[in-house]
Amino acid sequence: MARNFPHSYEVCTCKHVTLGEIIYAIKEKNAKTLEDLGKITDAGTCCKSCRCAQDDIGVEKMELYLTEILDKFNKEN
Repeated sequence: MARNFPHSYEVCTCKHVTLGEIIYAIKEKNAKTLEDLGKITDAGTCCKSCRCAQDDIGVEKMELYLTEILDKFNKEN
């Protein structure tokens, strides 16, 4: 995840969940898995395209996936 995204970047378009909300769930609510993020923020619980590239059903691929965000923060800890 070498790219920089603002905290207002919408990671999950179905549920309108932003990067800032995802980071908050990871740092403050101890989300460690996709399931944790789904329970806390609802991200990745609808079409699931935002979860990872393999799950992305869109014609245009997303720029940032939940697994990338989780991987970054799990490596830091």
